[in-house]
Amino acid sequence: MEKQAAIAALVALGQETRLDIFRLLMQAGPKGLAAGQIGERLALPPATLSFHLSQLKHADLVTFRRESRSLIYSAAYPVMNALLAYMTENCCQGAAASCEAATPSTCQPEERHETPARARIR
Repeated sequence: MEKQAAIAALVALGQETRLDIFRLLMQAGPKGLAAGQIGERLALPPATLSFHLSQLKHADLVTFRRESRSLIYSAAYPVMNALLAYMTENCCQGAAASCEAATPSTCQPEERHETPARARIR
């Protein structure tokens, strides 16, 4: 995943309603949900739902297909997996495999060899 795509996905998921929609679609699995069902479950008016689904589509986090008169939305699992891979790429100093067991105490940021800033004395 490219950096710009990761930023777009994180920005889209950084909004509470869009995160709720995406989580609901992740739970629904590959079969997805009709737009009306999403709106009902999350108590969203159609215009609001349409706006947020558009933002998720723009970030490639959801796909949709037409079934009769309904639009069925699904989470884009390959994109989500790519985002997770991008985010864990440098986990634990590049040992991404150890991220499964990583905790704040086991996955420390790289040491910096910078001198701390000092106040100027005049």
